[in-house]
Amino acid sequence: MSANAEETPIEVDDDVSNGRGSDSAKLIEQVFEPELRTKFEIFSYRNAATILQTSFPDQFSQITRALLEFNVSSSLIRRPGGSKGPIAKYVDTLFIEDDGWREARISADLHVKLLHAKKRNSLISSYVRVGFLDGHRIDFLNGRVALDLEWNSKDQTYDRDLYAFSAFYDAGAIDVGVIVTRGSSLDTAYFRSLGKVLNKDGSEGADEVYRKFGASTTWMGKLLYRLDAGRNGGCPVLAIGITPKCITE
Repeated sequence: MSANAEETPIEVDDDVSNGRGSDSAKLIEQVFEPELRTKFEIFSYRNAATILQTSFPDQFSQITRALLEFNVSSSLIRRPGGSKGPIAKYVDTLFIEDDGWREARISADLHVKLLHAKKRNSLISSYVRVGFLDGHRIDFLNGRVALDLEWNSKDQTYDRDLYAFSAFYDAGAIDVGVIVTRGSSLDTAYFRSLGKVLNKDGSEGADEVYRKFGASTTWMGKLLYRLDAGRNGGCPVLAIGITPKCITE
């Protein structure tokens, strides 16, 4: 969630996708109300939207309610970031622990048994691989639903997120993952329209806002490319893109 970025403007390249491997647009229309579809770019992989709606109605309701409430000011975008920028702190207020959303880390040992192929229940040897899974984190976990926010990190951060989703999913800890990120419509032209960055004291800085957001940072095209390549493993993933309709003056 850091705000370190490059100056390169967003453009189409070999590492960008428009979601050609995602579920049908009709599925999205069936699951999400028109206001949400207008406000966000929404892509579902491996029937994530249906799984979330039908198997986890409480979490689905909380997520859709949070998305309907989601509004950030342009001044918030113009502020300096850091290890946890203002957008990430705002999202923390939408997914709170009292509602069951907690940051989670997975740790697991692997118990391996080698059995005789021709003798039933004949154990040759066994051992435990301690720390077989360790250190993979998810921003928000509620039951068997995981949710991560990526606003303006290096785009390789998506690989970390998707690998974490896959690790949690393969371990049987989650059934679906959600990533909220910058939509493709929050492009260089939009960020140019915001003018100068703001200093910590609220005064106008020297740099242009658009220089904080580049082609190699986390935005929807970079995420869909990875989902189309199957980097989420077997884990169903719902990708939600923030658009200018979420931003007020």
